[in-house]
Amino acid sequence: MKIIFLFLIFSASVLSCGQRGQDSKEERDDLIIRVETLESGLSENERAFLDNLAGLCGKSFRGKETFIAPGRESWADKDFKMHVTVCEDDRVYIPFHLDDDHSRTWMFLAKDQGLRFRHDHRHDDGTPEDLTMYGGYADGAGTEFMQKFPADDYTVELLEDIFNREWRVILAEDLSTLEYQLLYHGEVVFAAEFDLTSPL
Repeated sequence: MKIIFLFLIFSASVLSCGQRGQDSKEERDDLIIRVETLESGLSENERAFLDNLAGLCGKSFRGKETFIAPGRESWADKDFKMHVTVCEDDRVYIPFHLDDDHSRTWMFLAKDQGLRFRHDHRHDDGTPEDLTMYGGYADGAGTEFMQKFPADDYTVELLEDIFNREWRVILAEDLSTLEYQLLYHGEVVFAAEFDLTSPL
């Protein structure tokens, strides 16, 4: 990757000299974005989505259940809170609390294969639960405001998945809300929404 990076920078320099400085700042910035995308493995939309999440860093938000499929356990009476705690170039961590249950953390990770979403579940003493780190990679059809994560092979095996699980994380374009959805066979079975306009 470093060799490719240096080659692109060298090529850009040669091209710039050949055009006698006529390249615009926007074109140079676009080249930098494309090189960074190549280095991280993320598409431009995946990088923009991760950056949008990182823009919430250090803040906490209250949410609520907005949909539950019949027959599933409802969390409508619980206090939903999300805390954006870790924001680095290659990761954003969002602990998600239900009342006094602090066992869940959403992890968004920049990997060579693309943007990965995982659910980190831990006991009170910090040790991992039996069912943890499940999720999937973004499917490539997302935007800077919405990404879809079909269950990966690890998740299918861990959860013995027969539901074709998929998770969607959706930001309003004005960044006023964040919605988390769980889908079975393409149908939403659980959804929660967080108000980003009123940090706690």
